[in-house]
Amino acid sequence: MRVPKEGEFVSIQSYKHDGNLHRTWRDTMVLKTSEYSMIGLNDHTLVTESDGRRWVTREPAIVYFHKKYWFNVIAMIREKGVSYYCNLASPYLLDEEALKYIDYDLDIKVFPDGEKRLLDVDEYELHKKMMHYPRDIDFILKENVKILVDWINNGEGPFSEGYVDIWYDRYKQLSQR
Repeated sequence: MRVPKEGEFVSIQSYKHDGNLHRTWRDTMVLKTSEYSMIGLNDHTLVTESDGRRWVTREPAIVYFHKKYWFNVIAMIREKGVSYYCNLASPYLLDEEALKYIDYDLDIKVFPDGEKRLLDVDEYELHKKMMHYPRDIDFILKENVKILVDWINNGEGPFSEGYVDIWYDRYKQLSQR
């Protein structure tokens, strides 16, 4: 599959472990691709839920996906500061249709003041039983929670100082082309 160039748009598709489509983002602008990662931006992007409901994102959000780590990160640029929503999810794959990953329910939210919250633990436990998550997946996800928290605490990757400004500025440059 051809790797999208910066300034091009891709769709993003989130699935559940059982193979069902969970959520779709229609147009995410690609800001950077590398061998292992993709950075993009959603701004007033149409989102379609599995039940057919549709909504549009309210604020610009920088999205970070990796082919080795079992999480992705969304940096939402808001008036009161940047909030991060981190999905514990499979590494992404990219095909002709979209960037795709499996959402494994667990999330970490980081507030502008640095407070962190692990979300949806009950949903994870329920889906783990219902969809029969293998033990190795459970282990990988729990290890990746630790990696993600380390990144947050140490200001690595999408949590590094200047990351949001650099990529939001790049988005503005590409939008003016």
